[in-house]
Amino acid sequence: MTDRRETEQLLRGLYAARVSGDIAAVYEKFSPDAHFQIAGASHSTPVAVTAIGAGEYRPLLAIMIKTFKLSDEQIVSLVIDGAKAAVHWRVNIFSRLTGTTVLTELVDMIEIRNGRIGSYIEFFAPH
Repeated sequence: MTDRRETEQLLRGLYAARVSGDIAAVYEKFSPDAHFQIAGASHSTPVAVTAIGAGEYRPLLAIMIKTFKLSDEQIVSLVIDGAKAAVHWRVNIFSRLTGTTVLTELVDMIEIRNGRIGSYIEFFAPH
């Protein structure tokens, strides 16, 4: 069982790796069989993605990190309850496709298994 300090360290490391664009560091935070989901709405269309296992989530994470540059990340709240965590955070997201930056609110629901992320569900809404 991972304690609160280890869980917080894992999650803060995840967000730091995402902001820095360190794909390898992001990969190492997830268990090989992790479930990964994203749901939200951009300014033009809804987005919903589900990936199960490293073979599905790694390519998705790579595309996300290469396409969207994150900056000015702020963790608004971090709640840890045993192996589960909820993180409310906001970040400026620059799209390399459109050339625009959008302040975005995100809420992540995370489950930890064996010291790594076993389930990750992210909801987002741009301002």
